Amino acid sequence: MFAPIVATRPFLTPQRLAVSLMFLANGFLVGSWAPKIPEFAMRLDLDESDLGLMIMCFGIGSLCAMPLVGAVISKSGSRTPVLALATLTIACLPLVTIAPSVWTAAVALFFFGAIIGGMDVAMNANAVEVEKRHDRAIMSSCHGFWSLGGVAGAALGGLLIALFGVHVHALAASVLAALAVAVAWPRLLSDPPHVHPVDTSLDPSSAPRRPGLLSVGATVWLTGIICLIMMTPEGAILDWGALYLRQELGASPALSGLAFGAFSAAMALMRFLGDLVRDRFGAVRTFRISAILAMIGLGAAGLAPSAEWAVAGFAIAGLGLANTVPIAFSAAGNLPGLPQGLAISIVTFMGYSGILFAPSVIGFIAEHTGFALIYLMLPVFVAVPLVFSGMMRHADRQEARNHA
Repeated sequence: MFAPIVATRPFLTPQRLAVSLMFLANGFLVGSWAPKIPEFAMRLDLDESDLGLMIMCFGIGSLCAMPLVGAVISKSGSRTPVLALATLTIACLPLVTIAPSVWTAAVALFFFGAIIGGMDVAMNANAVEVEKRHDRAIMSSCHGFWSLGGVAGAALGGLLIALFGVHVHALAASVLAALAVAVAWPRLLSDPPHVHPVDTSLDPSSAPRRPGLLSVGATVWLTGIICLIMMTPEGAILDWGALYLRQELGASPALSGLAFGAFSAAMALMRFLGDLVRDRFGAVRTFRISAILAMIGLGAAGLAPSAEWAVAGFAIAGLGLANTVPIAFSAAGNLPGLPQGLAISIVTFMGYSGILFAPSVIGFIAEHTGFALIYLMLPVFVAVPLVFSGMMRHADRQEARNHA
């Protein structure tokens, strides 16, 4: 009886605009941090290892906040946490910019990471709710806006720092983020907390098992592992792609910079197309094709005879990886019998662990094996999510309606 109402919804509603702006602002602030790093290290007299530890403070802050925000969402819905954390992000860059010592800068970066990571969980939960209400996939385009914000923040940040210095840049970035929050504030979807039956599958000793079926608890953790695996190549290309092109393929500095550039550009493009593809072919088929494409791209990069071929491989990998994580987030948010905030916080926590900490392990291994072998091995790990891709059916609208 509700089908005619759903069918008449416009493509871009105020709620979709609002949550997209949240993704854009979050990505913009993260991108704005990147061009500040050289001045940050120079001002505090940090060497490479010291800077690595400082950046780790950002990651640790994110991972600490994610489960806490997930618990809050389960009790209060996502709207209030999104708006509260988005408001706090406005102060993050100025605090990092004016931090007078190593210790205060570490605290500022921990705070920055916690706010950004917590907001990440909350805005993904809100995007899942918008998908449910509008009966249309939006998660991939939301992540596309995050990528767009990151590119814009990095590009504009470099220009503003060069022309006006880091303090003006921090203030300008904060003002732009504040404008996005102000526009989104009255339009962000209000979702009351959902009452779920207790999922006894989270306690392995207290629930009967249905033969041949994964419990909800096992499903959400496995979905988190899938996100971890699918986000690890992004970190591997971001941190090590340029070095691989220069050291092992003899690329020039300009060409080596295209490693992550080609990957991220292809990913952003495909994310804006991903919702239409998922609505047309379904979440499972889209995930499978995407995973296979990612495996082909990563393998091509590892086998590349020249830097140009490796750049092309990274671009293909970006096309493939673009929509796998958004689909997994949608699937987690639609799992029956589990609070949405808890599910998304678990999946987000595990996924971002892959992009934050896996590159360190990759760097250690590559010292002994080289990066070509690393990029050849990554498709083997991507094959694991491909095997379990059937779980992505929870991201489909019809599946969500059946459980509702």
